[in-house]
Amino acid sequence: MGERDPVEARSDDTRDLYDVATWEPRSALDRLSIKVYGGAVTVGKWIVVLLALAFTVAIGAFGALSDPFVGTLTVLSAIPALALAAYVYYADITSGEPIWLLTATFALSIFFASFAAVINSLFSPLSLLGPIGLVLFFYLVVGPVEESVKLLAVRLYAYRDPRFDAVVDGAVYGAFAGLGFAFVENAIYINRGLEMSPSTGTEAQLAVAGGTAAFRALAGPGHVIYSAFAGYYLGLAKFNPENAGPIVAKGLLIAAFIHATYNTLVSFIPGIVSLSFPNVPQFVVFLAFVLVYQGFFGYLLYRKIARYRAAYRAVRTETERQDGDVPVDTTEFDG
Repeated sequence: MGERDPVEARSDDTRDLYDVATWEPRSALDRLSIKVYGGAVTVGKWIVVLLALAFTVAIGAFGALSDPFVGTLTVLSAIPALALAAYVYYADITSGEPIWLLTATFALSIFFASFAAVINSLFSPLSLLGPIGLVLFFYLVVGPVEESVKLLAVRLYAYRDPRFDAVVDGAVYGAFAGLGFAFVENAIYINRGLEMSPSTGTEAQLAVAGGTAAFRALAGPGHVIYSAFAGYYLGLAKFNPENAGPIVAKGLLIAAFIHATYNTLVSFIPGIVSLSFPNVPQFVVFLAFVLVYQGFFGYLLYRKIARYRAAYRAVRTETERQDGDVPVDTTEFDG
């Protein structure tokens, strides 16, 4: 329960404190105030969505996806991220999340990715100030901004739905927000690679676009992992409202740090290894790094979800034992 005014705290139930220290809707003005507030919140949400939609059109994301060639490669490049998001969905031991809520989160993340694109572009000159500037760009701009817009895609809609009824649901919706972000980012990278390619033949363009899609397919699951972490803490915040702000901040700090560290290391490690081992192709180094890095944090995400699953099974078993519904020696599953 939240803080109470001293008058309310010291008063008995016989004193009417309406509009003095407590409030509930009684008058027509009270009910109008509720409608005005609700309408303002709804209008504000639609403004955010429409603004994101306009930015999405402006950066050419829809144009990229409307090209059958780019669209097909984008879908293929998103398969690893989709598989990871599907696993997080499957690992939710509580009630299954409705597909339309997951779809809405996916779509909102596609739209809100445009916010990140605009902000990243505004601060991109920082990345041109040598290695230190690039690192600062990743840690102060790219990581925090991209993880924030993905979390916004969850917070704006699914978070307020009554079917978001468990902490672990935050990880599920966060994962699908990461999938939407990876999807539109892959489309933009593939389309940009085609536009910048000097080759005009079909086979040459296929090679360029296919190479870009392969790189993006490896990078995409990272977005799912980062935002699943942030989403988990958003779910934790929903059920701990007295500490909601710090909990959300913790999730964003974790996700942004993992994200920025990935961007930093992947920008330098392949080049450094190639200088030391010139016979090793950069793609092999990149592949090895991505598998190790994302595999490590993917495992940490698995352990976090597994811990929730174990706790859920344990408390459910305890309740069933008290009710006499299961034998005493029922085993509990962790993982």
